[in-house]
Amino acid sequence: MICKNLLFTLLLQIDSQYMRHSMNEIIINSMRFSKHLFLTFVVALVSFGAWAQPIEPVAWKTSVTELSDGEYRIDFKASVDNGWHMYDLGPYEGGPMATTFTFEPSADYELVGGVTADKDSHVEMNELFGMEIGSYEGSVTFSQTIKSAKGAQITVLAEWMACSNENCVTGEKDFSIKVGSTTPASEPAKVVDAAAKASGGSIWGYILSAIGWALIALLTPCVFPMIPMTVSFFLKGSGSVARGRFRALMYGLFIVVLYTVPIGIIIFLTWLIGGDAVTADIFNWLATHWLPNLIFFAVFMIFAASFFGAFEIVMPEKLVNDSDAKSDKGGLAGIFFMALTLVLVSFSCTGPIVGSVLIQSTSGEFWTPIITMFAFSVVFALPFTLFALFPTWLKQLPKSGGWLNSVKVVLGFVELALGLKFLSVADQTYHWGLLDREVYLALWIAIFSLLGLYLLGKLKFKHDSDMPYLSVTRLVMAIIVFSFVVYMLPGMWGAPLKALSGYLPPMQSQDFVIGGSAPAATSSSTPQTGVKYGDVLELPHGLDGFFDLEQAEAYAKQVGKPVFVDFTGHGCVNCREMEARVWADNRVLDILRNEYVIVALYADDKLKVDEADWVTTDSGKVLKTLGKINSYYALKTYGVNAQPYYVLQGDDGKPLVEPRGYDLDVEGFIDFLQRGVAAYKAAK
Repeated sequence: MICKNLLFTLLLQIDSQYMRHSMNEIIINSMRFSKHLFLTFVVALVSFGAWAQPIEPVAWKTSVTELSDGEYRIDFKASVDNGWHMYDLGPYEGGPMATTFTFEPSADYELVGGVTADKDSHVEMNELFGMEIGSYEGSVTFSQTIKSAKGAQITVLAEWMACSNENCVTGEKDFSIKVGSTTPASEPAKVVDAAAKASGGSIWGYILSAIGWALIALLTPCVFPMIPMTVSFFLKGSGSVARGRFRALMYGLFIVVLYTVPIGIIIFLTWLIGGDAVTADIFNWLATHWLPNLIFFAVFMIFAASFFGAFEIVMPEKLVNDSDAKSDKGGLAGIFFMALTLVLVSFSCTGPIVGSVLIQSTSGEFWTPIITMFAFSVVFALPFTLFALFPTWLKQLPKSGGWLNSVKVVLGFVELALGLKFLSVADQTYHWGLLDREVYLALWIAIFSLLGLYLLGKLKFKHDSDMPYLSVTRLVMAIIVFSFVVYMLPGMWGAPLKALSGYLPPMQSQDFVIGGSAPAATSSSTPQTGVKYGDVLELPHGLDGFFDLEQAEAYAKQVGKPVFVDFTGHGCVNCREMEARVWADNRVLDILRNEYVIVALYADDKLKVDEADWVTTDSGKVLKTLGKINSYYALKTYGVNAQPYYVLQGDDGKPLVEPRGYDLDVEGFIDFLQRGVAAYKAAK
């Protein structure tokens, strides 16, 4: 079916005749870094994890209407994006994929007639296929009448094809619908389209994080003193208040542009030039290879040392001076270069913050880094605009002083903690064994304990002012920090620390756990010996499993169980969250242990496999490492290049139900597993 759909897509694309075809050295007092290293870091940081956005031109909603006692109508409303059309119910033998609805058989209900549409499709002759083909634009509602005397939970699989003038995509979605009451049908199950990627995290979470970092950046000594200086400049040099306010508004706009547009251009060009597959390899290398991760780790450590006062990181003097000189020009050009000067001058404080924002937002989405950077820059530029519009507010600003350096030092501690994540990713993907969970926790406990002592005035750095007394603000912050330290302490003896699960190394890297290792399976579904790659990989929560798909499939047929395929990664934050918050539920563990054969396919593992297991891609490239082989399989088979992604597989190697991505809904995950078991037994 997949090959057939791809062929139809190609034919339709042919039918539509669519074709695609020097910075100076950075001065760090006595330390000097090559401009190539710096530019590599910036480009890598900006591009890290930016993937093309999945195409989903059709959105669905369901509803149930009671027609009479025991008879119901289920409506499936499809909303098609502008510029797209989806094919009607067909069928089209030898033609494009028609829209179909497959109802899972059940004794609880019976179908009355077939699926109908609420409007006629637009039918026209297609010369390529030699037949008349109908399609819908805008929205269309498909309906099916059923009879059910006692109510029923109905599972429906919808499949369709949608096309634009440029390309075609196929999609499928599972619906779980309850009938037998006056309550509306449940929303479609939270699944991932066959053409979509697994995604993780909420865009609103990234935006809020970006806003928080922007507020912190405004309080740094590189930025805060410039607010009244630049606002006063605009008000005094403009000739009129109205003109001054307009210039200040443009100043804020240019700050947003300078932070957001370059990042958007780099991300777009990377995807446009490389395409999905090539770009996936590039970003996978940036995210998991030891070299970029160690560079990121080193840069974060350097920025932390700078924040502590060891040296000052500045942009090249000539670059800053040239920008400042051009800012003296009149008109909008002068305002633009003044904004550029602010961005360059504040780099030593905002550089690592911008990097942290981008790294947090790289979840595999094309737009996510751009949106989060836009949110950061808007909040960052907002004070310059607001204080120009309401200049009397300037009197309420606190005066510059030692507190600004304290903000910088606190950021230094945060940079130390965040930088360890990069070292941890390299350590896990290459199995160095340097940064196990308890070592990582020990470093975090030490870092945040020192931060707490600093807030209490027990530590003093080079540029700190004397602190004659402890302010209430610092006391409250110290209490919060030490509370965080106390929360982490039990983790040294095996506490799960679910709130930090996405940032810590996996629990299985912990050497010591009070009470011993995780409980063994009550009914083991995996042999204890002979597991391929089992000497370097293991599953969480003491689960038994495989790390090679063929071995898992063979054993699953032997014991008569479906396969739970876990596309995961050592550096996958959302994978660790799923394992700590969802897999840890006793009901989930019970199903995984007793009903499935588990196989974990790591997409970023650097283990070189035996030559017999090497894989040659369609382009002729030979894949030799476990991670590249698994990543290629996921992209080619399911169209996903992000983790986590879960597939429940039957004896024929095909999904039993729609695969599932990152979703912390435990009940939904249990339902996902149970539906897979039911589908496996029904196919027997």
